[in-house]
Amino acid sequence: MTLTVVTIAGLVVLAALIWLYVRVRSKDLIENLIARRSASSRLACRADFVEGLQRIPVALSLTNDTIRYENPDLEATLDLGHIEEVEYDDETTTGQSVDGKALRLRSHGHAFEFVLDSGTAQKWQLVLPMRRLDQGTAQAV
Repeated sequence: MTLTVVTIAGLVVLAALIWLYVRVRSKDLIENLIARRSASSRLACRADFVEGLQRIPVALSLTNDTIRYENPDLEATLDLGHIEEVEYDDETTTGQSVDGKALRLRSHGHAFEFVLDSGTAQKWQLVLPMRRLDQGTAQAV
């Protein structure tokens, strides 16, 4: 009986340590992506890509003509010429309030959302200001 309890407790501790290692390692990998993109980007930072109710940590970077978001499992770009609207909001489209700001990009009827901390959101607003559909396509300034 005692051996069973110790074995189960050991497995729980092992699972927690593995989960912790994966989270810490994931943050390191994202920081490496940010460092790599910083040299060729106007702005590079950590963000959470919002997909439904899920938040996926990513490295978010802006060049003169694209926005790139990536992590070890994901690599995607959005051309600024195809972005019709740029918004900054206190909540996501699903109504979740956020600490900081939600950066919402609309392109061809699809919204891409990223949660940024307040300081980072201010930097993004300076280089990628809000833009509505009737004002033309998005451009980095």
